[in-house]
Amino acid sequence: MQQPDSQILATLRDTDRDRYLACLLSPPEKRHSLAALYAFYAEIARVRDVIREPLPGEIRLQWWHDLLGNDQSTGEGHPLAEALLACIREHRLPVAVLQDMIDARIFDLYDDPMGDRSALEGYAGETACALIQLASLIIDPENAAASAEAAGHAGVAQTIAGLLLLLPLHCRRGQVYFPGEILRATGLDRETLLEARDEEAIGRAVRAFCGLGRDHLMKARSSMGSISKRNFAAFIPVALAGPVFDRAEAAAGSILKQAIQPPQWQRQWWMWRASRRRRF
Repeated sequence: MQQPDSQILATLRDTDRDRYLACLLSPPEKRHSLAALYAFYAEIARVRDVIREPLPGEIRLQWWHDLLGNDQSTGEGHPLAEALLACIREHRLPVAVLQDMIDARIFDLYDDPMGDRSALEGYAGETACALIQLASLIIDPENAAASAEAAGHAGVAQTIAGLLLLLPLHCRRGQVYFPGEILRATGLDRETLLEARDEEAIGRAVRAFCGLGRDHLMKARSSMGSISKRNFAAFIPVALAGPVFDRAEAAAGSILKQAIQPPQWQRQWWMWRASRRRRF
């Protein structure tokens, strides 16, 4: 029978291989808490993958929201819930931030368009950006606040890279995460994108989306001096954003027809190198 820590690590390995590796590259004494946080993040991020209708998805997310809001809850009988609650209490993580993260995932359950750049940045702020900050509070809480700006930009870059990787899946589902102004500026609308009718326009939109991601990545890199040596472990997965932008730009309008996910060994190498150089 697996011990609790190894069980959560195994769950993370199955649901988010990149953050699993980032967890292994973090300080050993922090891995059990990071694994719980990352596994929870993966759990709420994949709700759309395991439901057929939005309502069951909302019920799943509400269960987590209520669990975190109950001071008496122990999560008993649910290994991930137990581990997450223990992590929250050990590191005094702000529950409201985690609940906002859950609420942000309701957007994923529906096919509403992403309104504009501000809406996208807000979505990233409550998900990937918040995750980096929470991880920093676990690893080196005394210096976590200093890297909040870097986490904000890094999380947006990471979100855009992730959305580019998932673009074919999202289009099959009818989901559009490109901000409205990018679609309009590149001659696209929702239907044309979903039906892949104009490859040239899709290429322009992909390059514009990459440009937005690169802008945030550049700003995150310019703020790297604010990240403490220990807290860099919270930023390791950001090392994958740049290579994803490279591949997306190269694919351009054919991105809906070809996979742009770098192979596992490359992703591992980039994260390992980032952890050693403390640069993403």
